Amino acid sequence: MSQQTLAEALSLTSGTDGSLWAQLTSDFSNAPLAMDPTRGAPFGGLMAALAARAAREGLAIAPPLQTLTVQYLAAARFETCAFTPTLLRGGRNVAFARIDAGQPDRSALSALATFGTVSHGETIKPLSAPLTPFDALDATPVDPALAPWFTRYIEHRFDGGPRLYQQNPVTDPTLRLWMRTTDHKPLDELDLCFLLDGIFPSYMTVLPAPPIISASVDLRYDFIEPLTPDTSPEGWAVFQFTVRDLGGGWALDDGIAFSPSGQPLALARQRRKLAPRRPPREIAPD
Repeated sequence: MSQQTLAEALSLTSGTDGSLWAQLTSDFSNAPLAMDPTRGAPFGGLMAALAARAAREGLAIAPPLQTLTVQYLAAARFETCAFTPTLLRGGRNVAFARIDAGQPDRSALSALATFGTVSHGETIKPLSAPLTPFDALDATPVDPALAPWFTRYIEHRFDGGPRLYQQNPVTDPTLRLWMRTTDHKPLDELDLCFLLDGIFPSYMTVLPAPPIISASVDLRYDFIEPLTPDTSPEGWAVFQFTVRDLGGGWALDDGIAFSPSGQPLALARQRRKLAPRRPPREIAPD
């Protein structure tokens, strides 16, 4: 079977009852490359991008996406998935939408999207990117034992390497890198939704191996600047991901995306549920 392209994965077809349909394949599995992809689930960044697209196309919304909040209710199966957008309120300047996605007998996600026009006014831009020259970045690929199947659609350039397994101190638990999709087209709204979840959790740079397995539960994107073809013609964006808290079976991390020129593009916050680990087995004395 031929590999699904990113454009195909992000496409939607009109269904019944106002729904739009996406074909989810194991090409975008979150399982590691060393495993059977069908043992994983469709990548959360792909599902977020499809939710945003479903709202825009299904409701004919034109203004830029301002905020997208996604709750992952259950892992979707690798088959056709229906995305159903509902206009909660639409106005001249702001539109609110809800998107529900699922398959027979399985609700996969529920999302809220806010779209709004951009107007002139006061500006405060405190975010700044510590840009490392692109030619100095590390092109080392992610370990196939850790890299999920969907990373075949992403090019990574690490600032100082992947820094896995205690290479980052707790005082600076931040992963810095550049990413773009492998189709090399200008960066757009859907690409950024995809890429903002396009790397392993930043807590893996602080904790020792082996990695703690986790599942995305809540994901929020706040877009700062509308994307145009001139924002990043070659598709690159600069990212920083920082673990904010890990404990009690949960992880919380933040992300920031910048254009190659250092213009802030979006903020991300993600809450993950950690898979429980069995305590070490006590060895009885002889």
